[in-house]
Parts: sequence; structure tokens; C-alpha cells
Amino acid sequence: MNVGLTGILQWLWAAMPTLLLVVLAAALLACCWWDLKTRTIPNWLNLAIALGAIPFWLSTGLSVWPDMAMQIGIAFVAFWVFAAAFAMGAMGGGDVKLIAALALWLPWKAVLVLVFLMSVAGGVLTLGYLIRHKLAKREDKLEIPYGVAIAFGGLWLISERFLNQFG
Repeated sequence: MNVGLTGILQWLWAAMPTLLLVVLAAALLACCWWDLKTRTIPNWLNLAIALGAIPFWLSTGLSVWPDMAMQIGIAFVAFWVFAAAFAMGAMGGGDVKLIAALALWLPWKAVLVLVFLMSVAGGVLTLGYLIRHKLAKREDKLEIPYGVAIAFGGLWLISERFLNQFG
């Protein structure tokens, strides 16, 4: 069967949203690794996630107005809400940027689900780290790699696209 270049390009374009979501998932796993290792999420990684939303928008057929503008607005609101948490010392700057970058990929209702999922995951993660900290009788400041909780929420939402075909 000779598909030809046109057929390959058509298949690639049709598969582009899925391929980009796979890249996003890999980037979120990288965020976990960096956050666990260094308690930071590199700016270049957050920027790559944010910029990756643009080809995702194009491949899913979003219009510039109002769809893409809405995505930017959602990310803007998410950034400022969590920047307030950063200002209170409750969250790191890389975490705030990761939430905003991830919000560029998600419809507003999914951003609300992301906030719920990352809150639950963050609570479980904090509890685990607190227990470990107390058992080790450590006196230093407890630092939670909250990027792991954010990535968990993002990976959960990505998996819904593939695992919840009948929902």
C-alpha cells in the first residue's frame, strides 16, 4: 500500500494533538524530576510547556478570537491567583509558572479540576513529607516539591482524554 507523502502529512496533522500531549506529559514528568531533585522547576521548562500550547491550539482548531484569547486569559488569572500564594510564602515561583503554563493547555473547567487534583495530591504529598520529616526528627524547614502535585493533576487530565473514552 503506497500512502504517499500527502497521506503521511495528513496522518501526522491528525495525530498532532496526541503527539503534543505526549510531549506535555514528558515535560510534566521532567518537572517532577527537577522538583524532587532541586526543589525548583527551571524557567526554560515552564517556557517550553507554555509555548507548546500554541501548536496544540492550532492543531485542535482553536480560533484566535475568542478561543486562544480565552486560553491566555485563563492562564493570566491562574498566574495571579497563585502569585498571591507565592507572595504569602505558600508556593514557589516555579510552581506558579507551571500552573499558568499548564492552564494554557486546558479549558477553564479543566483548570478548576486541575486545582482540585493538585490540592488533593499536594495534601497527600505534604502529609507524607511531614511524617517522614518527623520520623527523621529533622529540625530544618520542610520543603514540599509541589511541582509533583501540579504535574500529577496535569497527567491525570491528560490521561482522561485517552482512558475515559465513554465519559
